[in-house]
Amino acid sequence: MYMNSLLCRGDIHCIDQIRMRPVAFYELCNILTRYNLVRQSKNMSIKEHVLLFVHCLGHNVRFRVLAGTFHRSYETCHRYFRIVLKAVLKLYEYVVRSPNDSTPPKIMNSRRFYPYFKDCVGAIDGTHVRASVPSEIQGRFRGRKGGTTQNVLAVITSDLKFTYILAGWEGSAHDSRILNSALSRSGGFKIPEGKFYLGDAGYGVRPGIISPYRGVRYHLNEFSKERPPENEKELFNIRHFSLRTTIERGFGILKKRFCVLDAEPFWSFATQVDVVLACCVIHNHIMGVDPSDPVVQEVNNEIRSRSERQTHREEREENMEWLAKRDNMASAMWVDYSIIRRF
Repeated sequence: MYMNSLLCRGDIHCIDQIRMRPVAFYELCNILTRYNLVRQSKNMSIKEHVLLFVHCLGHNVRFRVLAGTFHRSYETCHRYFRIVLKAVLKLYEYVVRSPNDSTPPKIMNSRRFYPYFKDCVGAIDGTHVRASVPSEIQGRFRGRKGGTTQNVLAVITSDLKFTYILAGWEGSAHDSRILNSALSRSGGFKIPEGKFYLGDAGYGVRPGIISPYRGVRYHLNEFSKERPPENEKELFNIRHFSLRTTIERGFGILKKRFCVLDAEPFWSFATQVDVVLACCVIHNHIMGVDPSDPVVQEVNNEIRSRSERQTHREEREENMEWLAKRDNMASAMWVDYSIIRRF
């Protein structure tokens, strides 16, 4: 049987086919069973239900191809994909959770980041996911690179877990507009009192969001031993960037694991939005069960070797109180950095 041969051929083959190791797959099946979200049918086990679903997400496989691979009818593949999609979405509230109030170990254990970023609980950004929409509204969904996309807002912690996702916005929508929607909607994005997230320049500096200084060196490849930070703004920017790469890594892992997010969709737009959320749920599950899996390591290596480019964003009105907070952080960093550099 295809399922048994796949799961018994080792981690590498399993990663290639369902984009996770057996330990994460079996635990996902256990959770869906424990919450009674997926039930075994007469002819299909729960494991086969889930295997079919994650194989589709991992490779953007059409139902007719799934039918041939799993020796099931087209209708069966379509039906059980929907069943598992609905079940995974019900895990959202259990798996995608707000961060706690404690300082993340990555910050606490680093002299570069602590105490300056002690109240930072994550990073925020948007990413574009391919979208298929009716021709009469394609203009609204056309992103900066020309194709039709949905713009997805996501918030992530230093351990690469998503804590909030808002999918379904038009590709032409600016990140700042989507953030405003997330903050204002009932049950939307909440910033813990006294805490903040790191964002890019497109969000500006506002309560709970701190962005880098504009017009100042920012990306890692702009600094070296021969070209160290020359002032407090440059020092702040390089450390801000070092922490904010978690969101780039998170998006990179998500899209590397689930090819469906970078391929032409073949579902209704409502299902396309649900698929994005389901991918984030499964991502969080894997990060909890198997945080060092090969997909994570592969993306980490790619990001280390990639040449970063500065992107240009719209200017945003900024909050004076939080601008002062950023200045105070930068000044404190520079004082400590200057003292250490003397010795």
